[in-house]
Amino acid sequence: MKKLILSLLIGAFVMTGLSAKTAFVYFSATGTTEKMAKNAATAMGADIFEIQPVHKYTDADLNWHDKKSLTTIECNDPKSRPAIANKIDISDYDTVVLCYPIWWAYAPKIMYTFVESQKWEGKNIIALCTSGGSGLGRSGSDLAKYAKGAVFKGGKDFTRGSGEDIKKYIEGLLK
Repeated sequence: MKKLILSLLIGAFVMTGLSAKTAFVYFSATGTTEKMAKNAATAMGADIFEIQPVHKYTDADLNWHDKKSLTTIECNDPKSRPAIANKIDISDYDTVVLCYPIWWAYAPKIMYTFVESQKWEGKNIIALCTSGGSGLGRSGSDLAKYAKGAVFKGGKDFTRGSGEDIKKYIEGLLK
């Protein structure tokens, strides 16, 4: 009888670990964030999804020195929500790691489009960014405000760092 109870308890712990699924969802205009997200997802054995914009950003669109560039216009418009070309379904995941570059100290507006298109009840959100210098700032907590029902666990700039570094960081947040 003791062996049966012990087996059932061990089975429950194993099943709980298997059912806790993590997805990495990333947007990358230049490839830097894509590399970080793919390394982290591989290290964690997690699924990964790319947010693909309907309008692919050109070098001219990304020129932050140009006040008329597309990204400057988007970042200055709080209501801007660039369209996403592909569907991403996070319904089977317990934790979603949002990965994105920092643009003008914020997450790109396409990240808001994604967050607002999902059902977040009971999910954990973690934000990871790549940045040329400003770091994560409030971008993760700002995105989490639009993820009704989710728990924002934290976030960090991982412009530099390995997939294993990110895995260790995420596992620490989820303890």
